[in-house]
Amino acid sequence: MLHGISRIIRGGAAVCRHTTTASIATGVQGDRQFSVAHQPRDYSLPNATWSPDTKRLYEELSRDQSWRILPSYNTSVHYQDGMRSVGDRKTRLFTRNLDQDGVGFEYCMFYNQAEKRTICIFQPGPYLEGPRGYAHGGCIATIIDATVGTGTVYTYGPAMTANLNIDYRNPIPLGSTVIIDSRVEKVDGRKIYSSCQVRSHDDAVLHNEAT
Repeated sequence: MLHGISRIIRGGAAVCRHTTTASIATGVQGDRQFSVAHQPRDYSLPNATWSPDTKRLYEELSRDQSWRILPSYNTSVHYQDGMRSVGDRKTRLFTRNLDQDGVGFEYCMFYNQAEKRTICIFQPGPYLEGPRGYAHGGCIATIIDATVGTGTVYTYGPAMTANLNIDYRNPIPLGSTVIIDSRVEKVDGRKIYSSCQVRSHDDAVLHNEAT
């Protein structure tokens, strides 16, 4: 399965720029141990709403030692190195802002350092509807940006998206499972160029291309 989605992505590239300001992503390369009174929930772990296809892909990548599962929380402070208890925060990450599982962004990400590549297994819930029965284009852009940005941060450190171009090829049905495959293509000074494809879980349909 992974061989089918690992084709070289040609074309342009999304541009990210390094930033020297404090970043919510600082320290994200640490492990999952935190010095907090209450352990935050890791949303990258399977839950009851995941489809069989989502679970299967998660298990396949988890068994492959070249890929590392990335933790995912609902507030940015949980990614900071040396995190302390944060109490009752009023903010949440956009992709983790719902209390109910399965209705919004259901996803997990894996990182391959040697290939500078990030894969996101994404299952859009019913609250992400755009055209009837399909995921909203803005939600697709959001999860693409999150995947590309995560790969950039894990590879080079804090960065922010400067340009993102998306070709919408085929709509993504709500509740389906897609694979978002992103890789860093090149670095030019402070600019980092990445590319991305969104394909169906069986690699049969190309949904989106991003540069």
